[in-house]
Amino acid sequence: MAEYQGCEIPEDLWYDLDYCWVKPLGAGVFRVGLTDPSQTMAGRLQYVTFRKPGTHRARRKPVARLESGKWAGGVPAPFDGTIVACNDRLLETPHLVNIAPYGEAWIVDLRADDPERALEGLVTGPAAVEGLRAWIDRYGVVCMRCAE
Repeated sequence: MAEYQGCEIPEDLWYDLDYCWVKPLGAGVFRVGLTDPSQTMAGRLQYVTFRKPGTHRARRKPVARLESGKWAGGVPAPFDGTIVACNDRLLETPHLVNIAPYGEAWIVDLRADDPERALEGLVTGPAAVEGLRAWIDRYGVVCMRCAE
């Protein structure tokens, strides 16, 4: 796993180089979460709301909404797809995203409309590390994690 300015960047995930990471789960389903630098920029999350499972979302349309004391915004779908699962743990413990953004705090699972092309607009490996480092530099982020 790469690290830059305290931000973790797992090289085995796919990234939109803005807010989200994506992990293929198989059978056309992909897990979506918030990157470490994004959770830091958002601040300690206080509320999470989801679009319901079964809801179709076009690329860049929100699958969930996150709110902290200083920010509120949507988590964009990285590709066209249908929500098949939401991480209901975040309803009770929204700041889990600030503690474990790449593990327990995934946001939704999406079934891609076109699984063969779902990752086309995303990057992984060294290109993702380089892109996220540039994002971190552009916004002056130094990652921090909340405690339980």
